[in-house]
Order: sequence, then C-alpha cells, then structure tokens
Amino acid sequence: MSRSGFVALAGRPNVGKSTFVNAVVGEKVAIVSDRPQTTRRAIRGVHRSGDTQMVLVDLPGVQRPRDALTSRMARRVQQELEGADAALLILNGEQGVGPGDRFIAKTLGEARLDVAIAVNKADRLSRAALIAVLEQAAELELEGEVFPISARRGSGVAELVAHLASLMPEGPFMFAAEASSDQPREQLLAELIREAVIRRTFQEVPHAVEVVVEEVDLVREGLARVRALIWVESDSQKGILIGARGRMIKAIGTAARRELQRELDCQVHLDLSVRVRRDWRGDEGLLDRLGIT
Repeated sequence: MSRSGFVALAGRPNVGKSTFVNAVVGEKVAIVSDRPQTTRRAIRGVHRSGDTQMVLVDLPGVQRPRDALTSRMARRVQQELEGADAALLILNGEQGVGPGDRFIAKTLGEARLDVAIAVNKADRLSRAALIAVLEQAAELELEGEVFPISARRGSGVAELVAHLASLMPEGPFMFAAEASSDQPREQLLAELIREAVIRRTFQEVPHAVEVVVEEVDLVREGLARVRALIWVESDSQKGILIGARGRMIKAIGTAARRELQRELDCQVHLDLSVRVRRDWRGDEGLLDRLGIT
C-alpha cells in the first residue's frame, strides 16, 4: 500500500525552510536568500522514496501582518496547516529558541498534527551549544522528535525525511511520479529572477519587488526568449535596480539568466524591464492576479 501526504514547514523567517525543501526534493523549487520573508507563496516540493510520496509545503515565514500582502501570507500559513498531515518546525540553531519559535510551536500544537522539530545549521555550532539548543527544542510544548540537521550540507536530513515519511497516511500518490513541484513554469522563472534581485539589493528594496514573467518563447531549438517585468513601489527603488549606467540591472540579468538556463536546459535571452507600481503590496486585486492568495 502506498503512502502520501503533506508536510507543512513552519518556522520564523530565514531559518532555512527553502534550503531544506530544495535539499529533500533534489532540485531547486524554492528560492533561497539570507533576507527574511523571502517566501511569499506556499511552495510545494515533491519527494518520493519507494512507495511513499511526501509533499513538503514551504510556508511563508510567520510574521505580524502589516499590509495586504503579509496578511495573505499569514492566512496562507493557517490554511496550509489545516490541510497538512504532519508539520515540521524548523529552528535556527545559531539563534536558539526564542519567543517567535514558542508562538509557532503553540500554533502547531493547536493544529493537532504530528510534529517533528529540526534544529537547522547544527554544523555551525559547537557540541555544547548544539546540546543546549536541542534541550531548548525538547522543552517546547510539542511531542514530536527533535533532529539536529544542516539543510545546507545535508547532514541529518535523511534521518529526518525517513521519520516524516513514516507519518504519512496510506493513500495513492497525489502527483505524477516524476513531479518535483506544483508551480507553473512562469512562476518558478519569476521567482528565480526575484532571487537574483534580492541577493543584490538591500534594505526595503527586496520586499518591494515582485516579478512577472510575461512571455516564454522558444525561438529555436536550444534558445528561449524570456520577457519579464520587475515591479517596485517608488522611483528611487527603480533607480537602485537599474543602477548607474544600467550596471545593476545588467548584473541581475546575468545572474538570473544562469538560473533560467539551468531550469529550461537551453540558452536564454532575458529581457528585463523595471516599472513603478506604487503600493502594489496593498492592492488586493493585483495580489489576486499574482496568485498570492
């Protein structure tokens, strides 16, 4: 009998949820950044091992809503928890257990799910520091097992994945055997471009950026043209993204093109443009069209 189910990944922003999903899936389905609050949508990565299919749901980082965008992100967290079969609370081992972690643990406890706890970035801790964080994790009001891991290096991940797989209910696979994610191609490409923006900008700019892929055209075998629009909320942000003599947008395009070529497995001509759309994060209709629900 096959098993399949959803595992919701919860944790404070920037604890390594996206890195963990990519490591388990075996390919890049979620963008990674050292900036908090990078994930805006619930990204699903599919992992299969034998007769078990596990769908990892990379949730937006739990945060206090401050506009329509972050309100939707918080609502998405709650909805995904309600539909999950199990949950994984990921902690940042370098930061230890804080009030935010305890709040999330309380939320998971109220959801009445089987929960496991991962102490991530364990490879960066001394033995004494790791033991202290593991003890803190065990004291959270959750009954799940605690696993020290390094999502970046892969240590401890296999043991954790095997445990999560054992929590999946019996049932048929929900995705095709070869599937790695449920994201539309254009959304994944847009996220890869947004990742290139985030890694090269600072302060408020990363959070004010959204990317829409308007066209993917196969020009000929081995060459695709991708046309994408980068939205920001102010003229000053647009100036930062373009940079002096266009240097910043050129650097963003070069970095993004490498990722797109890897994803599409062909050469890519990338056409980027930057436009100002003031207060787009508060535009409910626009957020609907962007698929941020």
